[in-house]
Order: sequence, then C-alpha cells, then structure tokens
Amino acid sequence: MSERAKMSEEEVVAKEVAACTPFFPFKGIDRFYDITGFLARPATFQKLVDVLAKRYKNMKVDAICGVEARGLVIGPPVALAVGVPFVMIRKKGKLPNSISGGSYTKEYAGSDSLCLPRGVLGKGARVIVMDDLVATGGTLVAALMLLSSVGVEVLEASCCFEIKHLNGRASMDAAGFESVSLYSLVEESMLTIDGLKSPDIDTSGYVDDGLP
Repeated sequence: MSERAKMSEEEVVAKEVAACTPFFPFKGIDRFYDITGFLARPATFQKLVDVLAKRYKNMKVDAICGVEARGLVIGPPVALAVGVPFVMIRKKGKLPNSISGGSYTKEYAGSDSLCLPRGVLGKGARVIVMDDLVATGGTLVAALMLLSSVGVEVLEASCCFEIKHLNGRASMDAAGFESVSLYSLVEESMLTIDGLKSPDIDTSGYVDDGLP
C-alpha cells in the first residue's frame, strides 16, 4: 500500500495545501503564511472546501460565519457546499445596520472591534466560525464574544492553520469558551516553504509593507 493510500483524506489535502502555502516576513513577523498559493490552484482550493464541508454537513449547522479578512474568502464556498447561509463578521464600521462587540487586541498590533449584521442570526442559532489562521486568538475570541452576546451557539472555530505556541486555545478557555472546539487542517510543522528562498516564487524587490 502506498504512503498516500495510508493517509486519510484530511491528511492528503493538508499536505497539498501546505505544499503551496509559503511564508514571508510581513507585518514585522518572520513567518506570515500566505494563502494566495492555494487560492491560485482551483483544484487544491476545492479539495480544502470539500474537506471542511464534509466535516460540517452532519453537524446541524445553521450558518457559517467568516471573520474578516481571510475568513470572508474561505467561508462562502464552504457555506454553499454545506447549504447554509454565510454571515460576515467584519471590522466595526464596515457593515450597515450591524451589532458591534467590544475592543480587542489584534493578532499583530493595535486594537479593533468586530460587528455582524443585525437580525441575520436568531437566538440559539448553531454556527461555525471560520478564519484562515488562529495565532494568539484575540480576533477569534472577539468573534465568539460577539456571537455569544446575541445568543448564538458556536459549535466550532475552524481554521486552515493554527500557530499553537501562541496559545489561541488558552485564550478561548480563559474567555469562557472551553466548550467550543478548535479545528485546524494543517499542522504548522508542515509549512516549510520560505517565500523569499523558493525558486518558484517571484519576490524581486520584496519589502515588508504590511499594515497593522
């Protein structure tokens, strides 16, 4: 039996996603993982969506909630595949007729607050919160608190990558969300492509021009 045959579907897809996800020095951090790679490969992106949709189709989910910014990219195709509404969780001031949460410390620098559309999620709605990455958990906890404030039940926080040494899980627990599971598809140890060293990536004239 081949090594590929022994791997689960999730492991195969995780390996494929990792193989096209480079990191760059960006926003002042050494390893900023860039999802552009798998977004540019429709077959890989579709496999990622399929894995996530398969995970959530039988959970009796009422909606998928995507956190700005990259959760707004990954979440909609998953919601369509599951057959449930997609709900945007955006930065305060980006949505009309919205409900805003409290201030939180962002993953990289500064503070912000989140908002979601008023009346889209009823009390008791069961949702998945989706983003590309969980690091310190600041943004994720802010999203969980906002949803909790309107009586929504979060079944799981879902991401492509989790930077485990930054203790996002601990932040969730400290905020009272021990019952919310945290799922990540790709282990950080699999993300080994240095974007500045890869011969396959054009980085001529690269500068770290990331904004907080």
